[in-house]
Amino acid sequence: MAKAGDKGGGSGKKSLKRKAAAEETQEEATAAGDGATEGGVQPPKGTAFPPGFSISEIKNKQRRHLMFTRWKQQQRKEKLAAKKKLKKEREALGDKAPPKPVPKTIDNQRVPDETIVDPNDEEVAYDEATDEFASYFNRQTSPKILITTSDRPHGRTVRLCEQLSTVIPNSHVYYRRGLALKKIIPQCISRDFTDLIVINEDRKTPNGLILSHLPNGPTAHFKMSSVRLRKEIKRRGKDPTEHKPEIILNNFTTRLGHSIGRMFASLFPHDPQFIGRQVATFHNQRDYIFFRFHRYIFKSEKKVGIQELGPRFTLKLRSLQKGTFDSKYGEYEWVHKPREMDTSRRKFHL
Repeated sequence: MAKAGDKGGGSGKKSLKRKAAAEETQEEATAAGDGATEGGVQPPKGTAFPPGFSISEIKNKQRRHLMFTRWKQQQRKEKLAAKKKLKKEREALGDKAPPKPVPKTIDNQRVPDETIVDPNDEEVAYDEATDEFASYFNRQTSPKILITTSDRPHGRTVRLCEQLSTVIPNSHVYYRRGLALKKIIPQCISRDFTDLIVINEDRKTPNGLILSHLPNGPTAHFKMSSVRLRKEIKRRGKDPTEHKPEIILNNFTTRLGHSIGRMFASLFPHDPQFIGRQVATFHNQRDYIFFRFHRYIFKSEKKVGIQELGPRFTLKLRSLQKGTFDSKYGEYEWVHKPREMDTSRRKFHL
């Protein structure tokens, strides 16, 4: 019994020594790795690493991750200190401080496009005065919208249609019941509907939107993503009222963008009721169209508070077709071809 106890005690002492040695090794590596980097950047002078040593050469994953984390923290501290120093210098100079440099972004580095519209162009003004939407902007026609879905829709798509009908005035929700889209369009025209919205779904999730202007087109097909219903939006406001909302169209600068923007604008009456303080926004950024619906309130002369009402979603234009929907024999004005059109990240079409 005594011999067995001696062996157990000896093995315990050895394990404690190994643990202490491992902790000392880790502390030395941590202290030496404060200035090391990942990717071959040399550490500052005074560290235990040889010149040219990088964190990626450390085989121990935990030690490598710890060293890289400490180096990133040091980088953040240096960056924050430089910002504070620059802010103090600008405050000391006052009005004599140089203007702040404009950061480079994909948006302000956009490749110039020949189809970008000049607001003072007479040709563009003439086209807008004679196109399919001119009667809406002249207030000669009031919009009447039919909202429907793909065949056999699920609950999420149905709720999105119902919520859209509360956003767009004078809109009505009907279900397909197996009817083909080509048969629905003549019925819509006979009942004086001016626009048709079809929401498609895949795997019980809305993934597409077809907007067809009646009776002579055009028809736009969008990919839909990032759909959020009212219950899924945090800190949302109360349900919208029946007031006609205001419309905001942002960054539709090309000829194609003008056509798409006018299609969206023709869905809403052009006599908004400002007392309702409701705004529907179509914001185009890098050819992605973000839809938001807000209510605003003036807190003071300079401050305005906004509250999102929902729903929200994102659209990506896939095609623009002349006339009403005809997937087989329709004439397309524009079709998105990723391999040919998406060669540059700084080139946009809307």
